[in-house]
Amino acid sequence: MKRAATCILFLAVGCAHDPVRPPDIPTAEQYTPTPVTEERLAPGKDIPEQWWTLFQSPALERLVRQALEGSPSLARANAKLRQAQEDLSARTGATRFPKVDAKLSANRVDVNPQSLGAPSLPVQTPFNLYLASVGVSYTLDLFGSTRRELEGLQAGIDYQRYELEAARLMLAGNVVTAAIREASLREQIAATQEIIELQERQLAITERLVNLGTAAQADAVAQRLDLAQIRAVLPELQRQLEQLRHRLAVYIGQPPGTAELPEFKLMDLKLPSELPLSLPSELARQRPDIRAAEALLHQASSRVGVATANLYPQITLSASLGSLASSGGDLFTSGTGFYVLGASLTQPIFHGEELQAKRRAAIAAYEQAGAAYQEVVLQGFQNVADVLRALEADAKKLKERSEAAAQARRYHDITSARFKAGGVSYFFLLDAQRKLHGALIDRTQALADRYADSAALFQALGGGWWRGPER
Repeated sequence: MKRAATCILFLAVGCAHDPVRPPDIPTAEQYTPTPVTEERLAPGKDIPEQWWTLFQSPALERLVRQALEGSPSLARANAKLRQAQEDLSARTGATRFPKVDAKLSANRVDVNPQSLGAPSLPVQTPFNLYLASVGVSYTLDLFGSTRRELEGLQAGIDYQRYELEAARLMLAGNVVTAAIREASLREQIAATQEIIELQERQLAITERLVNLGTAAQADAVAQRLDLAQIRAVLPELQRQLEQLRHRLAVYIGQPPGTAELPEFKLMDLKLPSELPLSLPSELARQRPDIRAAEALLHQASSRVGVATANLYPQITLSASLGSLASSGGDLFTSGTGFYVLGASLTQPIFHGEELQAKRRAAIAAYEQAGAAYQEVVLQGFQNVADVLRALEADAKKLKERSEAAAQARRYHDITSARFKAGGVSYFFLLDAQRKLHGALIDRTQALADRYADSAALFQALGGGWWRGPER
């Protein structure tokens, strides 16, 4: 008996540790091979939970808050989290505590005494039989099957929680990016409309010159071509703006036809003076998608433990206490009581390799989850590296676009002064104005890209969700 107990203890200890090797976590000391020349980066600085407030736009803050409160996608993610929590509660109650069931039955029994081998048995048939009992059963978790199953359910809760945080981060980022894009489109539309007006004036001058014989007909045709091309740009910009506002309406959980949305302009947004940059060693703890992949890995590990424990005996203890009588009124009277104590042991012997195959499948699933985790971590590093390079390029592009706009303005001012002095015709002044507006459009796009990539960096680093209240 002592030897048997020792064997069981040895098996239990052996099952408590699954012979699976955890995956290597990708690590890095820096995000990019060479340093990023972006002056606003603040390495090691904390990311605020509500990072979108760094753009200093009350309208944007209200819209993000409205989206976080009214988005159907977040409501769905919340419901999935509650479902996972209730699944754990149900399974915890079913496995950690004994099962207690009350039973009450009434039966009409017709028994032939001869079939029982006792023909002289003084039994009048048929007769009534009433039973009232309370049964208790409990399965011992000697080999960790229940514990690992509960671990898997808890990992499922963690996964849904991180998925919720990832959905919140994505939604906030989408709203901010859409607002920046809208502001950019509005300025591009306004500048394009001014260019169209200038080219219409330019065409009118050219046509008068053609009528006077001082300009060739080809000049007028070229002007009409330029005007037609720029007019074709305007409907596309307007379409993009309208569709963007439709998307914003859906983000806040409202139909596009009835949503009341603010209008965004780039002048109403402020470029963050500092961009917090988490250390590479902290990235895996901050990005919710990485934490979600880690939770799936933990869940896969727990399933290996369950499959391993199923190879070993299962012991169940049971007890029943009740009353048995031929009349319902006699239940619980003297002489009708009974009790039953029992224990059962189930040891799998031959299942046609089913249990071993299931365990091997669980190990393969764990290795798959480990590879997926490694891939998500690597993609996280790539995401941050890509955004950092984009910010670096944005700064250079904005500098060049700003210089080009400054030169275009200088050219316009010089041409305007010469026109007032009679040195150039009105045609040259309109051309200078058109070049200025084109340069301003390019600068607007470059500035919008810098805003959008600043928001993308906050998303790539996890968005500061861990500083907020636990949901």
